[in-house]
Amino acid sequence: MGWSPRASVKSLAGLCRRMSIALGAGIDIRKVIARETERARGSLRSELNHISQWIQQGESLEDALAQTGEYFPLLVREMIVVGEQSGNLETVLGQLADHYENRLVLRRNFLSAILWPMVQLAMALTIIGFLIWFMGQIEGGIDILGFGLIGRRGLTVYLTFLACVGAAGLVLFCAMQRGVFWVGPMQRWVLRLPVVGPALETLALSRLAWSMHLTMNTGMEIRRALQMSLRGTRNARYIRQIPVIEAEITAGHSLYEAFCEAGDYPAEFLDTLAVGEQSGEVVESMGRLARQYQERARLALALLTRVAGGLVWAAVALLLIALIFRLFSFYLGTIRSLL
Repeated sequence: MGWSPRASVKSLAGLCRRMSIALGAGIDIRKVIARETERARGSLRSELNHISQWIQQGESLEDALAQTGEYFPLLVREMIVVGEQSGNLETVLGQLADHYENRLVLRRNFLSAILWPMVQLAMALTIIGFLIWFMGQIEGGIDILGFGLIGRRGLTVYLTFLACVGAAGLVLFCAMQRGVFWVGPMQRWVLRLPVVGPALETLALSRLAWSMHLTMNTGMEIRRALQMSLRGTRNARYIRQIPVIEAEITAGHSLYEAFCEAGDYPAEFLDTLAVGEQSGEVVESMGRLARQYQERARLALALLTRVAGGLVWAAVALLLIALIFRLFSFYLGTIRSLL
């Protein structure tokens, strides 16, 4: 996986929604892309400008999208191509907009809930940095915290350490977002954790059900639709099941049998597949299940927010308690030396 720029969820939600409305109103695709190019900023504007130029030269939207590499998610690229080929591009874009807008809501809720604990953590770290610097201003310098860090040099080392930790966290987050192969074992380990594992599993199943509803509603070839849907979970547990499920489908087995063979799916998900296949309404069944999972995903994200907030609160509390005990120990040591 590369580390080249990718379209943000926010930009994808807005782009898909506006294009869906414009195409539904009968505006030509070339004008729609040209208008979106004018209003876009940064890397999105550059990519849309290339797409607009290729379309103006007579190339299809499918060929133009292929020239953008992995800037747009695979789900977007494949769904737009299928929508164009089936003549339902505005409908597909509307469904994609719903999908990304829902992800935006979940992300905003998480960030708003975790904001205050993170502010408190930042304040605690700032206080420690100030103490490191201030103790260096006293004649002779005093290592009141016992870290061996005093004055400007100590502050520089402290800030460098925080920057490295922050950079490592950012790299790990981006790697998980892009599905880099080495985060797979870590994801599987996290899924085994109590409380956190079931919540993450619910979020992944929500994306899987919604992606299956989208892809299978366009007439896309079933193996291609399942591969996209499983990759759309961005979860190593389900992505590694793609070969097994594809082999089962190729052998002529039903969706229910394929997912049963892969394992790791709850009974509710499998029962919905079985009923959908028996009634010939797999798309509708996945749509209903996706809506149910979306509500559960909000509850799961709220739970993850409380867990993350609790961990941050615990980190701040431990940090302050350790600081208080260190200061008290220094105070007692000073009194003993004077006595």
